[in-house]
Amino acid sequence: MQSLCGKTLLATLMHAPVRGDVEIIEDALTVVGGDGTIAAVLGPDDDAYAEARRTAEAGGTLVTTARHTYLVPGFVDLHIHAPQFAQLGKALDVPLEVWLQTHTFPLEARYQDAAFATRVYAALVDALLANGTTTAVYFATIHGEANRVLAKTCLEKGQRALVGKVAMDNPAECPDFYRDPDAQAAIDETLAFIEDVQAMPGNAEPLVHPVITPRFIPSCTDRCLEGLGEIAGKTGISVQTHCSESDWQHGYVRDRFGKNDTFALDDFGLLRHRTVLAHSNYISDEDMALISERGAGVAHCPLSNVYFSDAVFPLRRALEKSVRVGLGTDISGGPSASMLESCRWAVSASRQLENGVDPTKEAGARGTPDSRIDFREAFHLATAGGADVLDLPVGRFAPGYLFDAVLIDAEAQAAPVFIAEDLDTLDDILQKLVMTATRANIAWTAVNGRVVSGAL
Repeated sequence: MQSLCGKTLLATLMHAPVRGDVEIIEDALTVVGGDGTIAAVLGPDDDAYAEARRTAEAGGTLVTTARHTYLVPGFVDLHIHAPQFAQLGKALDVPLEVWLQTHTFPLEARYQDAAFATRVYAALVDALLANGTTTAVYFATIHGEANRVLAKTCLEKGQRALVGKVAMDNPAECPDFYRDPDAQAAIDETLAFIEDVQAMPGNAEPLVHPVITPRFIPSCTDRCLEGLGEIAGKTGISVQTHCSESDWQHGYVRDRFGKNDTFALDDFGLLRHRTVLAHSNYISDEDMALISERGAGVAHCPLSNVYFSDAVFPLRRALEKSVRVGLGTDISGGPSASMLESCRWAVSASRQLENGVDPTKEAGARGTPDSRIDFREAFHLATAGGADVLDLPVGRFAPGYLFDAVLIDAEAQAAPVFIAEDLDTLDDILQKLVMTATRANIAWTAVNGRVVSGAL
């Protein structure tokens, strides 16, 4: 792997450390320490800029980027089903409960074959890194060996990751061929996987973290949820699960517990700081208040919501109620490995919610007012917003943060971005990148100062 550690990068820098605002610095100097931590970010107007540039040039440590390339923070994908990469783009025409039982569970059961897992997970991590995803939050499967394969693959390829052994022991909702034998087995295997990841050779930083992963309430018995909550309370390890995703799942939990997912998860000790709630389309104002109070966050997956949720997540309302939110692709419920696509769908979904989609209604009665976000907010959610949900020092360019970054080349061959210097401001260019750039535009991806995809 090529390294930027100990180097000074000269590039036009774009980031959104605060929702709604972007900072763009032309010819910025980003000084990367030997450990991959950002030591300084300097603009041409800073007093120390000229000397820092001279020093880097004299020392042979200045790395200069090409014309019409732009440095952005690495993307943080809060919700990925790693085993489902093998069916990306398939089976999107059926309801969630049918999709799970008929297509997804049989596929995930195949991961008892570690060789199959090795082949798929290598392709998945390569694809995500090539798309600029530097931090990935993964649901794995119930299989210990295959889960270790995923964690090792992320470590070897240099991707920052949270990997979870999926817990699912409820025989009423999980097929006999794919479920934990009982609650104790799910709990014990979760503990074993946590220990394996934490002790993994080369993971002392750590780059790969374990995450407690009840698939969702329908797939787990009460005892399983209780045990996982106890682990979370004792260890402080992050939690991920699905929350109020579809009419079916939301209704199931209400029928079983007489309350919404968030309150049920809280009862089991699973709603806490650094809990990632995937989807959350049907949460109420009371749910939002509880999520905010607990310091949990939402993985907003706008593309997969089109196929399986039958609802638009009330994103702006959640943000206004101080809910932490980032974006997720939800591979393979979302048929794209690109966080830029998630940005576009987040913008589109918010506008559909605000404007409404039923042409038989009058314009004023069609939607939910004040629901839209713009590209700046989507860009923030895909970077700093997701990092904040995980409480990781990434997603922005500032001293003390880790240098996880993507260089986007607007002039890449066979790519749709077109920059017109006589027409486009830097803000225009960022909008074009967010709304039109593709994998072909990603020149390189770096994690902890090391280039893990593409080349300098």
